[in-house]
Amino acid sequence: MATIKPGTGGERYVPVEERSGAMSDVYFTRDLSPEGLLRIFDKIAPALKGKIAVKLHTGEKHGPNIIPRSFVKALIEQKLPDATIIETNTYYAGDRYTTEKHRETLAVNGWDFCPVDITDEHGTTYLPVQDGKWFTQMSVGESLPTYDSMLTLTHFKGHTQGGFGGSNKNIGIGCADGRIGKKMIHTPEGSDNMWGNLQEELMERITESTKATIDHFGKQVVYINVLRNMSVSCDCEGVKAAPVVTPDIGIVASTDILAVDNASVDLVYALPEKAGAALRERIESRHGHRQLSYMKELGMGNNRYHLLDIDRQDREISLQEAVAGVKDTWEPDQYQVSKMR
Repeated sequence: MATIKPGTGGERYVPVEERSGAMSDVYFTRDLSPEGLLRIFDKIAPALKGKIAVKLHTGEKHGPNIIPRSFVKALIEQKLPDATIIETNTYYAGDRYTTEKHRETLAVNGWDFCPVDITDEHGTTYLPVQDGKWFTQMSVGESLPTYDSMLTLTHFKGHTQGGFGGSNKNIGIGCADGRIGKKMIHTPEGSDNMWGNLQEELMERITESTKATIDHFGKQVVYINVLRNMSVSCDCEGVKAAPVVTPDIGIVASTDILAVDNASVDLVYALPEKAGAALRERIESRHGHRQLSYMKELGMGNNRYHLLDIDRQDREISLQEAVAGVKDTWEPDQYQVSKMR
């Protein structure tokens, strides 16, 4: 049997002018508030039907950088009153490792205004991976396939291993169950090194896991990335996350997962050199750009897009226009955890 080899080039950012192919729509707002989230949600809401899951990283206890509770509460209560937040238990030992501990963490962080389904609480199931090279199927929470549609609501930030955590990471790791699926992604077969899969191979495994889930939902899955409190650390690190230095940018949304993640990365690269340096270094040093190129290879979306400014009647704008008003350094806003609880 031929040895499987990962792709290359995950350390290199591909500028917009070097890309080719079709274009998708990506909506953008600078309004980092519950109202801004509600307005941008309306642009992609028509794709959601039936029983709706909201895939959200609910964070470790007192996590300082997760999407503010007030944002999500407003969205659920005003736009998705019958929706359910979905999560899975973690692969690492901690406050979300078991369902009991996970429920306690959910309560501490205030996710008490709608149902929360820990989808692997009662078991696991498999979804097929079409055209994958690492997997033919991915293990996910047992209840995931019971939903008709999914809103992927993502805090965009860095990631210790993935380089960045966008919609792809939120689904690929976040929908894989805590014992089998996450092990398939992170741990080399037969190894006792839990985190042995790194760089391009890890990015490809995450992406194939994501593909299993979004293929299941078909056209009834949409994506929102919130570019706020963008530490180079994932929200899995909780209060131990590296301090935020990258300035807040806004919110992007699309029905195309590659377009929404690529736009998020592009916006970071459009920042002045010093402002975006930390997050750019994190992405490049972990070879995180392979998430994007592999999504493109697997036909999961387009890496070219129209950036539509909902603050200006959906006028198409450049990346430079989008970040023109962004501050040079990060400043905490009124929604910080310490101020909200």
